[in-house]
Amino acid sequence: MPKESPLREPEGMLLLWPRKEEMMKKSLPRVCAVFLVLFLLVGSCTKDAPKDQQQRHSTEASAPEADIIRTADKPSSPAVSGGGDFKNVIIEVARKNIPAVVHIEVTQTQEVASPFSPFENDPLFRHFFEFRQSPRKFKRELKGIGTGMIMSSDGYILTNYHVVGNATQLQVILSNGKQFVAKIVGTDSKTDLAVIKITADASLPSVVFGDSDKVQVGEWVVAIGHPRGLDQTVTQGIISAKHRKGITDPNNYQDFLQTDAAINPGNSGGPLLNLDGQVIGVNSVIASQSGGSEGLGFAIPSNMAVHIANSLIKTGKVERGWLGVSIKDIEFTEMKALKLDSPKGAYVAEVVKGGPAAKAGIKSRDVIVSLDGKTIDDSSTLRNLVAGIPVGTAVKLVVVRDGKKLTVPVTVGALDDATRVMASALRERLGIDVRPLTEEELGRYGLEQDQGVAISWINQKGPMGSEGFEVDDLILGVNGQQVGSAEDFVAIAGALQPGQKITVYALDHRTGRAGNIEVEVH
Repeated sequence: MPKESPLREPEGMLLLWPRKEEMMKKSLPRVCAVFLVLFLLVGSCTKDAPKDQQQRHSTEASAPEADIIRTADKPSSPAVSGGGDFKNVIIEVARKNIPAVVHIEVTQTQEVASPFSPFENDPLFRHFFEFRQSPRKFKRELKGIGTGMIMSSDGYILTNYHVVGNATQLQVILSNGKQFVAKIVGTDSKTDLAVIKITADASLPSVVFGDSDKVQVGEWVVAIGHPRGLDQTVTQGIISAKHRKGITDPNNYQDFLQTDAAINPGNSGGPLLNLDGQVIGVNSVIASQSGGSEGLGFAIPSNMAVHIANSLIKTGKVERGWLGVSIKDIEFTEMKALKLDSPKGAYVAEVVKGGPAAKAGIKSRDVIVSLDGKTIDDSSTLRNLVAGIPVGTAVKLVVVRDGKKLTVPVTVGALDDATRVMASALRERLGIDVRPLTEEELGRYGLEQDQGVAISWINQKGPMGSEGFEVDDLILGVNGQQVGSAEDFVAIAGALQPGQKITVYALDHRTGRAGNIEVEVH
């Protein structure tokens, strides 16, 4: 039998294009007319053209059609950086940096509670399901992939916290196929950054970091990574925006570069490069409904990444500056009452007793508009700047108080001290102390690190005690914000106002059940 044509009309269906015979009948007269018009136009142009042009036309007409339209061979306009052919610039950026971009394979082993544990002593359940004694815990293994970039010839690699933060085993694969077992040097969940290290026999290629503060909106950029396991994938785009905030957990430090360069799952931890081949961002997040690239990618600025990486390499942790103020953005409707010309600045909602700001004379309702000459656009700008200042540094704050600008010198404190200072406020407002979750608790409830805190002390007559909370109950969120650590919870509690009603997402340590409970702050 003859092979069925792929355009054969299926039974009961109507094709949206006419049949071949009908097209020929209808189009033949039109085709002839078009050729006649073209012949007349070409004839008239040839007749009027000089003889040398006529000779050139006749020579070009004999050449293949592809040669006439080959515009890619012509040099394009100078590239934004480097002054060369734009195509070759991207090729050069890729060639120089691919050897320093690594593929990371992550293995995570979790210990989870048996789903049958709550029913083991239920006689009805045992009768109908012939239940046998099962292990109370099971181990499960999760696999993941990500990207990293070699920062130094001795094997330090920068990547995202969410790629390696909970890993029990890390395998790093270089662009030449060589594989190494990596160890974690340090992680910082607040910026979603981590440093890992491999040990190689020879010196390793490394990336060069640029100044992310000098990046301009509209500037061309190149992303390199391993999306969905496709090694050494290179994409290009532009910087769509700068200083994006509110993309991830609001308790984190955010100052993202936004790009339309294609970034997909697996690209996390890879470099975003300018056309000089310098890293100006660490690809971290995408905004997507499909799960893939939709032109909304976000990268951590290189200046923030370098600061965090250096700190992790030196000490294994990040020490951040702290002012001791609860701040918020200024609403447009508040400008008149605060005697401001614009909504720029950070509004001081509350000053922590005994903190650096209180000692310097900062007051509630002050608006901080600059720090050491740097303009404060909003509360996130101030928070990010202060976090990067070494502890003990004296800075000058310019504040607006009752319509007047004042310069206030402040000595930056340590964020680690904030937890101790603000713990007393936590007891006053909610009547509890909190602690990090243990490994046993993480396994029992199927949680990951940076997912919740446990109550370590409670005043039974306080706001949370009167709602039925107990010691060892877990707090997973407050007002829709995820609580990742004791520091997170203290920071959230520090911003609460007396009489404010909050919704606490909690887990009962006795039953393992989770739910929302409304609590009124004292």
